[in-house]
Amino acid sequence: MTTPTATTAFRSARDYLLAQRENYEEARRGFEWPELGAFNWALDWFDEIARDNDRPALWIVEETGEEQRVSFAEMSRRSNRVANWLRDRGVRRGDRLVLMLGNQLELWETMLAAMKLGAIVIPATTQLAPADLRDRIDRGRARHVVVGASETHKFDEVAGDYTRIAVGDPVEGWWNYHDSEGSSSHFEPDGRTGADDTFLLYFTSGTTAKAKLVEHTHASYPVGHLSTMFWIGLEPGDVHLNISSPGWAKHAWSNIFAPWNAEACVFIHNYARFDAKRLMAEMQRCGVTSFCAPPTVWRMLIQSDLSGLDTPPSKALGAGEPLNPEIIDQVRKAWGVTIRDGFGQTETTVQIANPPGHALKPGSMGKPMPGYRVRLIDTTTGQPGDEGEICLDLDPRPLGLMSGYHDDEQRTAEVMRDGYYHTGDVGFRDSDGYITYVGRSDDLFKASDYRISPFELESVLLEHDAVAEAAVVPSPDSLRLAVPKAYVVTAAGHAPDADTARSILGFAREHLAPYKRIRRLEFSELPKTISGKIRRVELRGQETEKHPDDDAKPAGEYSDADFPGLRG
Repeated sequence: MTTPTATTAFRSARDYLLAQRENYEEARRGFEWPELGAFNWALDWFDEIARDNDRPALWIVEETGEEQRVSFAEMSRRSNRVANWLRDRGVRRGDRLVLMLGNQLELWETMLAAMKLGAIVIPATTQLAPADLRDRIDRGRARHVVVGASETHKFDEVAGDYTRIAVGDPVEGWWNYHDSEGSSSHFEPDGRTGADDTFLLYFTSGTTAKAKLVEHTHASYPVGHLSTMFWIGLEPGDVHLNISSPGWAKHAWSNIFAPWNAEACVFIHNYARFDAKRLMAEMQRCGVTSFCAPPTVWRMLIQSDLSGLDTPPSKALGAGEPLNPEIIDQVRKAWGVTIRDGFGQTETTVQIANPPGHALKPGSMGKPMPGYRVRLIDTTTGQPGDEGEICLDLDPRPLGLMSGYHDDEQRTAEVMRDGYYHTGDVGFRDSDGYITYVGRSDDLFKASDYRISPFELESVLLEHDAVAEAAVVPSPDSLRLAVPKAYVVTAAGHAPDADTARSILGFAREHLAPYKRIRRLEFSELPKTISGKIRRVELRGQETEKHPDDDAKPAGEYSDADFPGLRG
């Protein structure tokens, strides 16, 4: 067990941020990461706030209308039973456990139970195929898996000596998770948990290369997400809905650590197919006060009738990719609240964001969060300035930063070079200190010697009624080196034809500087990772094949030269 000092230090840091929830400048000046020698968040924080606490910690509403509400006290007892049962199944401190469940009670129970045991969790999405699971078992050196019964067949092709635990109906050859209900609700840890002990191993989504294995500790995510709690503005008693799939880091961000750091309730609405009207009805019925969603969900919501939600959440957040201003404006008009962007990575907690009570600037990600010192490093000179790669100062090292890439010292050294953690993202800072996202350094390209940010061009395209999704990549051109080309998914009611292409290209011409204009357009589904991020690297590769010379024009591609009046 830890000493009371570590728990007290954590509570003090947490309470300070709660008290300064709408006072960004004071929070930045006065916040310090707590010093923790030994700390187990599940035992020393969650169980402490759960004692005799009958307020809801988790509220799950199913598509069928069935629901579960579990109090903090009950969640503590349930996770103790699971921890004792897993220990009896051979789960030991330091063992790696693949956790592949949907948004169901057993997911939260197992996360807490594994933490109490000192086991290392490898979160996995249910979308993974056998080859992906084999990679996680092998590279993660997993000794145990906890998986939904309906997914166990995927492991028939995954050899290895690992404990198989199934949640749901009995499966031959697998332990039945629900037998844990007969275990004791009193748990005794077998020893000390160091705050710097490994707790999580996350496989990144791999937008440009093979997935990296990100290592986090018992401090870097559980405690590091104090910055995320501050960004969201969570308070005790809030009902927080975050649209995110289990297996990805954002789920841990806003469906576990940030809300439970604040003693808020995690709210889940499970659905097979997204239904904006039904989602808002459940938000209304259940009194959701805080709502975070990726841009794709926000786009689908504004295509519905936002006014159908009579009591909208007072906290509205966007994460995953930056939101274009049009969405923010429409939500503000309908709900009277402003969506606040936040920027972070699997490797970190929220680094830059717009916190509650602080003035926003359209298009800006905001300012560095408490506990983070952000520098923009010029990629040519290596010196800090007002534009460049977004980097984190390592002196002092922010607590919310990963330990490194597991079993990859070379890659870790590369991103931690020269006293900074290098995010690989580019931004610029204005005279008031606000940082605006430019794009991934891998995605930026030059056209006629001008640097192009795909995100900037995509944001303009998304303002056109016919555009549901867009991705901009360089298309080879002998004169300009490259020209911007847009791959577009059309919105409902719009045909992917020449008239729509002309309208979109004309709109881009009106709203973009000449050197940024979209010169080519193709209607196509966008290749994505299983976490939903666009694989622009794949589209760039296609362009090289489609345009071997200037005379080449692939079927289905439209050019501004095709439409009189658009060229030039």
